Amino acid sequence: MGQQELIKYLQTFVTGRRAVLFDKVLSKRTRYITVLLEDIYQPHNASAVLRTCDCFGIQDVNIIENRNIYEVNPDVTLGSDKWLTINKFNKTTDNTGEAYKTLRQKGYRIVATGPHGNEEVSLNEYDLKKGKFALVFGTEMHGLSNMAVNEADEYLKIPMFGFTESFNISVSAAIILYDLTCRLRKSDISWQLTDHEKLELKLEWLKKSVRKADCLEKKFLDGKDRH
Repeated sequence: MGQQELIKYLQTFVTGRRAVLFDKVLSKRTRYITVLLEDIYQPHNASAVLRTCDCFGIQDVNIIENRNIYEVNPDVTLGSDKWLTINKFNKTTDNTGEAYKTLRQKGYRIVATGPHGNEEVSLNEYDLKKGKFALVFGTEMHGLSNMAVNEADEYLKIPMFGFTESFNISVSAAIILYDLTCRLRKSDISWQLTDHEKLELKLEWLKKSVRKADCLEKKFLDGKDRH
């Protein structure tokens, strides 16, 4: 109840239009699909993927930093990263393995994308109903690491009919996410966020939208304590 009261209080500091937009966006957000980026060294490409995730309603993006540290490119994301939950894996010598372990513990299937010769399923034939899944994307130059490929649960490819074997990572992510999110929303799968998740994100977004939100929150909590 306290969380809902705080949300109601902070909403008085944003426009009615912004509050309505939060609810609209939250109604389309999903954690049924998540994205995992492995060691992307060109920040504009990874930033373009973040923007794509926001546009298609993917809430969580996971970033593996083995050799390369990722920094958001604000000219590419256009602020989209502000509304996403970004998890970084950079604390061990095996960050890819740690990311896979963490996502599996959360119930995700690990799906390596790209042409790997590992019995890939074509994008248009991918089965959404088998459970939550994490789409793993690698670098343009080298693709996914051997570990990322060998330890994946499934493999997904985009059908292509030219001489070139692969798309740019940001293009690949956009094509895959467009197809899968469109099909997901037309399905009978329970893909939406829980009410609790919506409240948590709405409060987080309000705090990011309101100036001096931490001071306002303290004022609100102090006021409650005096009653």
